[in-house]
Amino acid sequence: MRNTGIAPGDLPQGSVDCHAHVIKKNLPLATERHSQPARDASVRDYLDTLTAHGVAYGLLTAPSFYGANNQVLLEALRASEGRLRGTAIVEPDIGEDALAAMQRDGVCGIRLNWVKRQAIPDIRSREYQGLLAKARNLGLHIEVYLEGEHLPPVLAAIRASGARAVIDHFGHPPGSDGERSEGFTALLDALAAGNTWVKLSAPFRLRGSDPRALAARIIQQSNGERAVWATDWPWVGHEDTMTYRQCIESLFECVPDETIRNRILTENAYEAFGIRA
Repeated sequence: MRNTGIAPGDLPQGSVDCHAHVIKKNLPLATERHSQPARDASVRDYLDTLTAHGVAYGLLTAPSFYGANNQVLLEALRASEGRLRGTAIVEPDIGEDALAAMQRDGVCGIRLNWVKRQAIPDIRSREYQGLLAKARNLGLHIEVYLEGEHLPPVLAAIRASGARAVIDHFGHPPGSDGERSEGFTALLDALAAGNTWVKLSAPFRLRGSDPRALAARIIQQSNGERAVWATDWPWVGHEDTMTYRQCIESLFECVPDETIRNRILTENAYEAFGIRA
């Protein structure tokens, strides 16, 4: 990655980082397929990192290894004094009242982390249709992390439910030609329909696709109005190779147009997550 000479002041006032995790080691894990995180990542560490880089707000995403235990997430949101919002992982039979209580603490979405599974849950099942209805009723978005080849039916179900969707990590398309894949085409169609946003985040997690090519298609399809930016701090599994500055530089490389980039950093995020700057 080239040296762009970016300084904190180059980001617009009110910028938002739309994907990060707060982590505490040695808590019970959701399943045996998960392993303990390498290190703690506190809410204070994250807030200090945002401040140091001129970023005003953040969106915390519940990590998969805690399953539906959102204690760490909710404690962080309460401690953030309004700078952070969050997406929670829940069981599909959770009550609407319980979701509303999380919403009062700053939760603005429900995360479906279905990546790297032998079989993904059936989003058309009665229990998941009920979850989508609860999200729609409360104005919560559905955040999806899933391989792009499995996205089309999930996007279709969310759209049919009337809920909004936010797709992680460029839509995670397969291979070096991911921008021409069926799943990425379905994502572009969802962006054009107006109920879906996509995160320009974690290019280091892509499976060979060029993030600049993906970002160009996303911006073109949505007139720059359905993309948001995120760092994936603290880069679980890549802690020793990534820095926050690199994430900012990646955005500048993927979105060289300043007007569109500033919209991605502010207005798009405010609309997607209900942030009031």
